[in-house]
Amino acid sequence: MASIRKELVVDVGTEPAWDALRRVGQPHTLFAPVLTGSDLDGDVRTVRFADGNVVRERILDVDEAHRRVAYAVVEPQGMTYHHASMEIGEAGPGRCTFIWITDFVPAEAAAGLQPLIDQGAAALKRNLERTVASPRASAARSA
Repeated sequence: MASIRKELVVDVGTEPAWDALRRVGQPHTLFAPVLTGSDLDGDVRTVRFADGNVVRERILDVDEAHRRVAYAVVEPQGMTYHHASMEIGEAGPGRCTFIWITDFVPAEAAAGLQPLIDQGAAALKRNLERTVASPRASAARSA
């Protein structure tokens, strides 16, 4: 099994960031333009990527106490196993950390997953900082 861990600091407080991440039926708003649409049917989410790929994911957990969402790709193309989690952590006033961990088999799938994870994390940071007011983000824009 292989893993990819992506962690970055976002200039938005933990609560507004968690409020956006916990909306598992609307990932296309948080991860645009990497994702272009999504549908949620029970615990199965269908996401559409900008490149035209469509993926079905089962939402495994939305953990309010730990600000963590876990999901698994139902039909992993090119993989025999996929599980991922995204978590919002503390990083000081008006800031949070975003941690995305993806476990998968085979390890060779990393070549396709890493760019999507990098692009998705950058989109989340950009979208949150653009749409959620925070003292640090507002100060940075004013400077």
